[in-house]
Amino acid sequence: MKVIKNRKPQRSLLLRLAVFSFAVYATIALINQQLLISQKRQELDAIKQKIAIQQMKNEDIKHALQAGANENSDYIERVARESLNFAKPGERVFVNIAGN
Repeated sequence: MKVIKNRKPQRSLLLRLAVFSFAVYATIALINQQLLISQKRQELDAIKQKIAIQQMKNEDIKHALQAGANENSDYIERVARESLNFAKPGERVFVNIAGN
């Protein structure tokens, strides 16, 4: 008489290995997504902070512009000279290239 071997243990071992592999993959993918979410939240917080700082600067500029006509012209002149490197007609601008 022939003895027939049962192959069921090999199939269940293969199935268990596949399920285990999928579980490991899913866990790694989940951890990766959580790290990415955390990083994006930090970036969002930094951008929100920059927005708040810029809004305060905008408010300061608005108040400076509303202070008065004479003060406005002084402010505009100062910004034009410092930020935009403008000069009045006929005015000579000297630049210190020595770095002192």
